Amino acid sequence: MLVPLDVAKLIVGALDEKSARDIKVLKTEDLTVLANYFVICTATSTTHIKTLSDEVEKVLEENGEVVRRKEGYRSGGWVLLDYGCVIVHLFLGEIREFYNLERLWGDAEEVAF
Repeated sequence: MLVPLDVAKLIVGALDEKSARDIKVLKTEDLTVLANYFVICTATSTTHIKTLSDEVEKVLEENGEVVRRKEGYRSGGWVLLDYGCVIVHLFLGEIREFYNLERLWGDAEEVAF
């Protein structure tokens, strides 16, 4: 089993490999019991969101991590992948701007890889 930071790194690598935009990692472990990290990124289309989601799931499954919950995959504008210790938010640009999770979790430390 991987530690949360390693899970986040794998996710970022998978997203970067498939050209996700504006990838942010927020360390939330001291702020909420929801997850240790939130990974947030922007996709260029609903097809791109599905590609990103599929790639993250593939890479993590290859490393022994299975998604616990997946939301929004069929609707396409915002997909959430819950890995327990890391929650991934895949957004279309306008939806990301509307929800502005970076502001909502403004007390979270941004982690750079």
